[in-house]
Amino acid sequence: MVEKRIQPLARDAMAYVLAGGRGSRLKELTDRRAKPAVYFGGKARIIDFALSNALNSGIRRIGVATQYKAHSLIRHLQNGWNFFRPERNESFDILPASQRVSETQWYEGTADAVYQNIDIIEDSGVEYMVILAGDHVYKMDYELMLQQHVDSGAQVTIGCLEVPRMEATGFGVMHVDDKDQIIDFVEKPADPPGIPGNPDMALASMGIYVFHTRFLMELLRRDAEDPNSSRDFGKDIIPYIVKHGKAVAHRFTTSCVRSNFEREAYWRDVGTIDAYWQANIDLTHVTPELDIYDSTWPIWTFAEIKPPAKFVHDDETRRGSATSSLISGDCIISGATLNRSLLFTGVRVNSFSRIENSVILPSVKIGRHAQLNNVVIDSRVVIPEGLVVGEDPEEDARRFRRSENGICLITQAMIDKLGM
Repeated sequence: MVEKRIQPLARDAMAYVLAGGRGSRLKELTDRRAKPAVYFGGKARIIDFALSNALNSGIRRIGVATQYKAHSLIRHLQNGWNFFRPERNESFDILPASQRVSETQWYEGTADAVYQNIDIIEDSGVEYMVILAGDHVYKMDYELMLQQHVDSGAQVTIGCLEVPRMEATGFGVMHVDDKDQIIDFVEKPADPPGIPGNPDMALASMGIYVFHTRFLMELLRRDAEDPNSSRDFGKDIIPYIVKHGKAVAHRFTTSCVRSNFEREAYWRDVGTIDAYWQANIDLTHVTPELDIYDSTWPIWTFAEIKPPAKFVHDDETRRGSATSSLISGDCIISGATLNRSLLFTGVRVNSFSRIENSVILPSVKIGRHAQLNNVVIDSRVVIPEGLVVGEDPEEDARRFRRSENGICLITQAMIDKLGM
């Protein structure tokens, strides 16, 4: 007889978000902040997607492990995620690397970032652990993954993406049998194994793991005593379970959350300038692949108290306007023209400027007569009058960080060097 569940499994789970990574491929965008703290979508930070998924799934105990340049991230978490109440059996713990296990040791790997807080986890009394990466953009119901984990009797359940086989060479790839039990785990293989019955596709790890808490704690203690371990889930913990226990793949398509407007399962690693720009610009489409307007699965974040966006001047040559664009609160578009762009909070665009295909982070000021195309502008940058970007590739590459696809990242330090 199958035991009837009294309440959702998520109510007896902790979401543990690994948010300590730098994200060096985002270049200067992560000079002052960790990748999970990078702005996304007009209002949010990247980490808000994993946290919102946990909250919307019914998980009420959350831990966030931070390390690299964590001030911006910690401040965001304190401002936007401080509504959990212990009297409702809820908790939200920010867990910086604080040498709690060893006086000489910071987090040495993803597994170690959990192990060093093992007493906090055990004190929570939760039965399940949902280990999450804090640097991906997607919507997912973790309750469905928890249910598969329990029903399958797995020791670890791993969230997986179905991707074209030869595009999986940069991932950890699951080699599974016809019941999705993992028989081998291969890190960045040159020839990825295909899926049974669908050999042109492969199962790539999303960096999402579900464990029974007691089993995970035993595993982490064993790993901590191994001098040859790199203290990493993908390199050490998962291969050990695949070899000695039962690991099962959970397909993202099973638990991805989609509104009526989303045709396919959406997941993005916005870890490069090109990928970051594209994912933000995609939101300007009439029907974007990611529906951030879905009120049934909201993306929670720090909601700043700001005035509405404002568009001023209506002369023939000086009209404040925006088409196919997302304009956040406290933005003033003064006699400028915007197309296919995304502006975060507090941006000022002055007269006679034209902005196209651009992602502009908070509190940027754009001077008159600027012409900007295919740019990402870091927060608080002051763009001088008359600056032109996006017309001369060689000149752009000399002055700014220009990507393979021609996207220019602009920071204040780069502007200061121009002497304009």
